[in-house]
Amino acid sequence: MPETTAEPKDVVTMDKIVALCKRRGFIFPSSEIYGGVGSTYDFGHYGVLLKGNVKAEWWRAMLSERDDIVAIDSAILQHPKVWEASGHLAGFTDPLVDCRACKQRFRADHLAELQCGRKPSKHPGETDECDLTDARDFNLMFETTIGPVKESGATAYLRPETAQGIFINFKNVLSFSRKKPPFGIAQIGKSFRNEITPGNFIFRTREFEQMEMEFFVPPADAQDWFEHWLKERELWYVNLGIRPDHLRLRAHDPDELSHYSSGTSDVEYLFPIGWSELEGIANRGDFDLSAHAEHSGEKLEYFDQQTGERYVPHVIEPAAGADRATLAFLVDAYDEELVEREGMGKGERRTVLRLHPRLAPVKAAVLPLVAKEGQPDLAREVHRAVRERVQCEYDEGGAIGRRYRRQDEIGTPFCLTIDHESLQDRTVTLRDRDSLAQERLAIEDLAQEIERRVNAPWKTPKLG
Repeated sequence: MPETTAEPKDVVTMDKIVALCKRRGFIFPSSEIYGGVGSTYDFGHYGVLLKGNVKAEWWRAMLSERDDIVAIDSAILQHPKVWEASGHLAGFTDPLVDCRACKQRFRADHLAELQCGRKPSKHPGETDECDLTDARDFNLMFETTIGPVKESGATAYLRPETAQGIFINFKNVLSFSRKKPPFGIAQIGKSFRNEITPGNFIFRTREFEQMEMEFFVPPADAQDWFEHWLKERELWYVNLGIRPDHLRLRAHDPDELSHYSSGTSDVEYLFPIGWSELEGIANRGDFDLSAHAEHSGEKLEYFDQQTGERYVPHVIEPAAGADRATLAFLVDAYDEELVEREGMGKGERRTVLRLHPRLAPVKAAVLPLVAKEGQPDLAREVHRAVRERVQCEYDEGGAIGRRYRRQDEIGTPFCLTIDHESLQDRTVTLRDRDSLAQERLAIEDLAQEIERRVNAPWKTPKLG
């Protein structure tokens, strides 16, 4: 097995993540040929696969592993009164200041974290040149018009969160799902916020994907379910490979709580930019259902036929970001080490994404040692068999060491090498991404074995 030299912990930086994502086609700036659009990104092939796996694992946790949650996919465009009832029209604002000197805009409550437009080593307002306006409220919702003519059309908004689409469908879901509290409604979808100062790659963008679930419970049980979901959601990240010492649950201080919340905690991850929110879990009370009942005139309540009790359920909301979760998994998986002997000689540094195999964009890569002597034909046969069970890639271009490095950088857990021995005994060399250990396996049982290893219990080697 090739020897490796351990590197100091957390060699990752945001610059390295951005560079890797661009180099390997995970994520890149949107509209780049036209100069880009601020804080908008496109996901390439491996980014689509990785984020798709993150979302699939969330659905697994919500639907496949439980029987008390159902799915929904609500519309991005909703009736304007939805946002009036939710409070977004009146209160979904951030404080905004303009600098008359550099012509940039900043969040007034984030000045200490931002760079001056003319002197990046300073914060806005710290130099004599800075000329900041008084703060004013800035609504974060994107406004649009429904109808063929803007002047006579109805004003609408791109949803700033997916949650309201769940609340306004509570009555519909209750009627067809045969569920009763406690039960949840979950969805994944795009949301839009006209952030004043987006940034830090895909951590904060104006267009993003949310994974939200609203769990409806009897009022007396709300606190118990709140504590249940705090544990469940933190454990989800740990089970998918995030190091526990890079995760924490932080309870909101009283002055941070929304007016309707009796308790909110964030699952935070230690990014290179510091501790930042991955997911919020909130005890929202009955605010949402009551507000929509008041504004719509529809009763949004539950009647328990066994007890004769009628009540408005309270809501526990775990709300996660698919993009932020993807970024956290990328950051936590990133590693570098010196490989003493493999493929390209001594002292070679490799970059590797130690992703959980279930999250890895590609589970296995089939690599003929040389592109001749019948090896590509056998490799294609192996590729066809394995891809029926897991996402698999075929690559015959370049030296084998370079192909290994490419697969390391996209997080592929298993490389299957076809060589001259394979033609004789129908075995392949399986190379493990993390340990670099190699073993010979029979082709006939290979697809099943790869699938078994992908779904086997796993923990990150970074834990030692």
